[in-house]
Amino acid sequence: MNYLQYEFFTTDNNEQEWLMALLSELDFEGFEQTNLGVSAFVPQESIADGEVRLTLDDNNLSHVNFVVKVIEPQNWNKVWESNFPPVVIADRVGIRAPFHEKLNTEIELVIEPKMSFGTGHHATTSLMVELLLNMDLKAKTLLDMGSGTGVLAILANKLGVEKPVAVDHEEWAYENAIENAARNNSTLEVYKADAAMEFNMQFDIVLANINRHVIEQNLSNWVKLLKLNAQIALSGFIQSDISIITNLASMQGLTLQTEKIKGEWVALLFQKM
Repeated sequence: MNYLQYEFFTTDNNEQEWLMALLSELDFEGFEQTNLGVSAFVPQESIADGEVRLTLDDNNLSHVNFVVKVIEPQNWNKVWESNFPPVVIADRVGIRAPFHEKLNTEIELVIEPKMSFGTGHHATTSLMVELLLNMDLKAKTLLDMGSGTGVLAILANKLGVEKPVAVDHEEWAYENAIENAARNNSTLEVYKADAAMEFNMQFDIVLANINRHVIEQNLSNWVKLLKLNAQIALSGFIQSDISIITNLASMQGLTLQTEKIKGEWVALLFQKM
């Protein structure tokens, strides 16, 4: 499957954050902030002609110009190598690519992104990492829906989950998670499937860092996969979506435990009561 790379030109940091938040609602899957603006990536069949321009015009961003090009499946590392710096989250977790020097952090993850997303640079990945760091994961079972590079599942394994389950519908994400798990000496159970995948077991923790629409479509199924008193962490949406997600969660018998915000982005932790 081909992707489209949109290059948006704005040097205003607030506009960049708002732009990424809006694009996430259009099924864009990855973002890269540059000196000139924002690069954003979306599956070619997921976006309609004119949809991006209409979104900009409707949100007071009509002055932002952009160009689009088609990119075929490729080694994502080649795209990111020149401007993918290591990242440290909560002063505890360092995430770097294989070509970086080692980091002096409590936990170090080596992630080669390829054509899947999750390097710790995006706010939602960072927020989910922070949630995991504050959870008791020892001897717990965990499911990561939309696992991308596998970074969250790998971290969970480092924090005590014996064999996290990672699910993504993209072939390269499936392969990438397996490779990154081996790179980090982590044990994962990885599946190529969509967010509606069914399991014959329940989990102590479910992670879903996807987008609001996928969460709305699948939350009821994920709740069925939760044990009693289990937790589910949701991210991939913006502050204006909080009431939508919390109301939906309440209808499914979930109680909000923790709310984390970074820029426009949000991560919410719920418990099944």
